[in-house]
Amino acid sequence: MIMGLLLKYKRIVKYLIAGSAGAFTNLVFLYIFTEFIGLWYLISTSLAFVIAFCVSFFLQKFWTFRDGNSEIIYKQMAAYFSVALANLGLNGLLMYFLVDGFGIWYMLAQLITSGSIAIESYWVYKKFIFNRDEQNIVD
Repeated sequence: MIMGLLLKYKRIVKYLIAGSAGAFTNLVFLYIFTEFIGLWYLISTSLAFVIAFCVSFFLQKFWTFRDGNSEIIYKQMAAYFSVALANLGLNGLLMYFLVDGFGIWYMLAQLITSGSIAIESYWVYKKFIFNRDEQNIVD
């Protein structure tokens, strides 16, 4: 039964794994840059974000959405980055409304916000960024 669900929702499972890999990469490099290299944590955060962004983008493009079209990779990367920035703003906005507006505990609010943004992002990636023609399919 569980295998059946995993196969049915294979792309969504891959999306969640790739997103988790990006988040994990971000934390690992933040720690390495700050604790081992001795960089200021705000610089470490920026560098870790760039590395995690690349990991996440390439996993989502080539593994999750199986988009093998390399001719438009820079256009897709720019769109993906735009979505990431928009999601950063959306995260702050939703957190503000949930915490200050509705009095929800900030950690629960972040879980709700992250889940909402993950759903929105999946839809945007699938419909607009990695929407491929039959000629671009890599199976």
